[in-house]
Amino acid sequence: MEKTLQIHGTRAIIEAIEAGKEVDKVFLQKGLHNSLLSELNTLIKKNGIQTSFVPIEKLNKLTQLNHQGAVATISPVKYHDFEELVNRTVESGETPLFILLDQLSDVRNFGAIIRTAECTGAHGVIIPKKGGAPLNGVAVKTSAGAAFSMPIAKVDHIKDAIYYLQGSGIQVVAATEKTDNTLYDVDFKEPTAIVMGREDSGVSPGVLKIVDHQAKLPLKGSIASLNVSVACGAFLYEAVRQRL
Repeated sequence: MEKTLQIHGTRAIIEAIEAGKEVDKVFLQKGLHNSLLSELNTLIKKNGIQTSFVPIEKLNKLTQLNHQGAVATISPVKYHDFEELVNRTVESGETPLFILLDQLSDVRNFGAIIRTAECTGAHGVIIPKKGGAPLNGVAVKTSAGAAFSMPIAKVDHIKDAIYYLQGSGIQVVAATEKTDNTLYDVDFKEPTAIVMGREDSGVSPGVLKIVDHQAKLPLKGSIASLNVSVACGAFLYEAVRQRL
């Protein structure tokens, strides 16, 4: 973890959250209780920030400085407002193309997807506030800097984001093996948002129920699935191919 993307100390983290800094995750010392930590906990819950309760050894590994039982990671990238991003894209006259990440957990996959999204001209990557991989230094590095130019928006719930996209005239396509349809059956010339799921379990069942289309990649080998960032690249480039 890069030190430049960290804040340590309870009061410093409280001030960062109150100042509107993009706090991705807070690591709190397991079993430690005091009034400042209670104040921080209240702020964390109010702002929907990811939290991990960890042993002091983990915090000491994150920083050699006096952390007072709390270390936060700060996103190096400013997030976009989701609804504003969708509205701006629709009004631009371009055909929208978004990526939604449903609980993706690996920061390197996150970075690789951002990079491919930027290369294919996607209009934004949408992630949940809780439960997904953080946009940390590793993700930014894996994106080869694309994280600084690709709009990224955080939402409270992926399902609510899907409903908003559908209400804005954008079809939502889930990449999943639990269907007979392939990505070649989807009309990507239409305004589209592609949902990619978690590495081990895929798109969540609740999300699969509300999307407009489910599609899979045809696999000819003996391995049952592709890496999620590779699969996302295949979906994005099929959209590019159809739109050329």
